[in-house]
Amino acid sequence: MNTIEQILSKQREFFKTQATKDIVLRKKTLKALKKELISREQDIISALYKDFKKPRFESILSETEIVLHELNTTIENLNSWAKPKRVKASFLNFPSSDYIHSEPYGTVLCIGPWNYPYQLTLAPAIAAIAAGNTVVIKPSELTPNTSQLVEEIFTKIFKQEHVAVINGGIPVATKLLGQRWDYIFFTGSVPVGKIVAKAAAVHLTPTTLELGGKSPCIIDQTANIKLTAKRLVWGKFLNAGQTCIAPDYIIIHKDAKHSFYKAFKTELEKAYTKNPKQSEDFARIINEKNFLRLTKMLEDQSIVIGGEVDKTDLYIAPTLIDEPDLDSDVMRDEIFGPILPVISYESKEDIDRIISNYEKPLSFYVFSNSKSLIKKLMRLYSFGGGVINDTLIHFANDKLPFGGVGHSGMGAYHGKASFDTFSHKKPIVKKANWLDVPVRYAPYNGKEKLIKFFLKYF
Repeated sequence: MNTIEQILSKQREFFKTQATKDIVLRKKTLKALKKELISREQDIISALYKDFKKPRFESILSETEIVLHELNTTIENLNSWAKPKRVKASFLNFPSSDYIHSEPYGTVLCIGPWNYPYQLTLAPAIAAIAAGNTVVIKPSELTPNTSQLVEEIFTKIFKQEHVAVINGGIPVATKLLGQRWDYIFFTGSVPVGKIVAKAAAVHLTPTTLELGGKSPCIIDQTANIKLTAKRLVWGKFLNAGQTCIAPDYIIIHKDAKHSFYKAFKTELEKAYTKNPKQSEDFARIINEKNFLRLTKMLEDQSIVIGGEVDKTDLYIAPTLIDEPDLDSDVMRDEIFGPILPVISYESKEDIDRIISNYEKPLSFYVFSNSKSLIKKLMRLYSFGGGVINDTLIHFANDKLPFGGVGHSGMGAYHGKASFDTFSHKKPIVKKANWLDVPVRYAPYNGKEKLIKFFLKYF
């Protein structure tokens, strides 16, 4: 088996051959990948279930179909995305033709997460391949069944000098980050994102960091409470709350809280029955470490719904916590599990006091029928992406760039934004020789007014 250094060396040599810049090759390999993914759909669903009992419907909705959609969009649009774009020339360059060329960076490292170990690992890799790079994929070691399957699939379709999958734990990830890459794409937690950024800085490697944070959900007294509860049950407990854009906590107007609790309980039972543990539609916590982290958050809290846990099954019930202290464990860091704290407010100043405790979130949700409140909140706060009167759905539109800001990440992808992320935009000016405007050349005597005039009006 080749070492990491050998794989990287082979990929660099292969990239130098210019083969990956061939659009025909890119589309051919992506089509072959698509065919293989379709034929292995049941294997993928089974692997996800083995790793943390992900329901079949959720695997299709949030994993396999998203990847196929990304592949279809990429294959269909690759020619136009890769085509040089002509832009308006500057007067100072007259006469000239100016273009932007999309050029691959070179050898790319894509590090995938465990919460959506198929979709969030494959989607960036597909974009990197489409942009003409060679790629090393590092899936999560916490989902061994899915990660092994990803390795099998890519090994069948790609030569290792083009795309390689390297599985392993922290030592492997550390060694990979110790290499020099042309681009690094990482999806995961904020603490690990800082480690990735630090490693990339050594070589001035550009990065995209898809992280997380405490994404707030604001509900005012004008909201449709029944529909709000229904959409929050889905958005929060999809994947057992292990979703980077899941609502992390609720800020609700005090006059709406009682009716919200009642509606939430009703919608929860509709979705998962009165005993969610027996429901085939509710996933499990990824491992014991995260289970213990989450159960610690429940200590000394006022639990209004749920709270049941089972360590042997890594099960934590969908849980609502009433009015936690802002300095408690559940409000200190991103929850990343099926626990939803609820804090009431009376004034807009209360909202600001709560949100200002945290870094810029990956997502921001508002349930309201007040146009003035919605407009004010969307303008006032900085966040990766926002949704009004629903949750998570901004992720589904590949025409919207997806990414964080500040501590919730940097860079964005999805659709064309994915292709652009893995492409250096190389400007090229083709200057004509039939005319050479003399104004820029020395001597400069008497040209100041002329150059100011042209720069102002042309």
